[in-house]
Amino acid sequence: MKKTSTRLADGRELLYYDSRDDAVREAVDRRPLDPVATASEVRRDPLLGDAVAIASHRQGRTYHPPADECPLCPSREGRLSEIPESDYDVAVFENRFPSLAGDSGRCEVVCFTSDHDASFADLTEEQAGLVLEAWTDRTAEMAELPQIRQVFCFENRGAEIGVTLGHPHGQIYGYPFVTPRTALMLRSAEHFKESSGGRNLFDDVIASELADGSRVVLDGEHWVAFVPYAAHWPYEVHLYPKKRVPDLRFLDDEACTEFPQMYLELLRRFDRIFGEGEPPTPYIAAWHQAPFGELEGHHIDRGEFALHLELFTIRRTSGKLKFLAGSESGMNVFVNDVPPETAAERLREVASE
Repeated sequence: MKKTSTRLADGRELLYYDSRDDAVREAVDRRPLDPVATASEVRRDPLLGDAVAIASHRQGRTYHPPADECPLCPSREGRLSEIPESDYDVAVFENRFPSLAGDSGRCEVVCFTSDHDASFADLTEEQAGLVLEAWTDRTAEMAELPQIRQVFCFENRGAEIGVTLGHPHGQIYGYPFVTPRTALMLRSAEHFKESSGGRNLFDDVIASELADGSRVVLDGEHWVAFVPYAAHWPYEVHLYPKKRVPDLRFLDDEACTEFPQMYLELLRRFDRIFGEGEPPTPYIAAWHQAPFGELEGHHIDRGEFALHLELFTIRRTSGKLKFLAGSESGMNVFVNDVPPETAAERLREVASE
């Protein structure tokens, strides 16, 4: 992999990740852009303890542009985009409309391919491996920023999810706090360790799923994918490396090599679960990585956390979405219409030939 760093016209950082070591990236952003002005602020809910990002400048962000005006496509003659080059492998840049900025964190956009009409599932294993290298590199660099407590790599796919740009891309958030969901995992893991005589909760979950087998979707040499026992979403899969590591930086070569095979197969199965002729399945793919520093006055033992990816869709059946209604939105108590064992069986049925 070759990494090239440059700057956009308004001063934001742009990074190219190329599979070829001889790639040359010298194109200059010729757009007349003013410096980015953000108003990101993090506020704490005194009742729930949750952090909320207030970012009013995002109201003006680009919204469903036509394909010939896509800001994530390479620049062409007469049409300048966020990426000055005429082609690219993977490109990462600071978000022009960030939810978090400055002392409140950092937000980046990750363009998986220059092909506007592709999706992550269309990538080759080599291309998917390059995206993994980009995620890992950005995790390493964000981890060094003093204001960052947690690095979150994710992809939203589909208009139903709320995606405003159709080009295949994801984002990376550097949070200045430990997210509520991760804090819950850490508390659960700590309580389990104390009550079980020192065992690791994540290891136990993986061992239990492998022993049961009814919810396992893919079982590789270095990764395992399963529908969790108490899945929140109609079709939800968790992908874990079998060797526990706290974040992407600690994956060994064997795990990095196998990941594209496993992940691409999962994404392709997601596009087949609702049958032929259905539109692409909307999904969220979220990497969970160990945070840094302290939580509630206690040092976080990053070695007890397990890196994993959670992949889920809000579509529950053909033509129907899973909405977060009263119980989910009002009380955060999920009601799942699809038994996890049924979801896993369906995902096994739609395996690639």
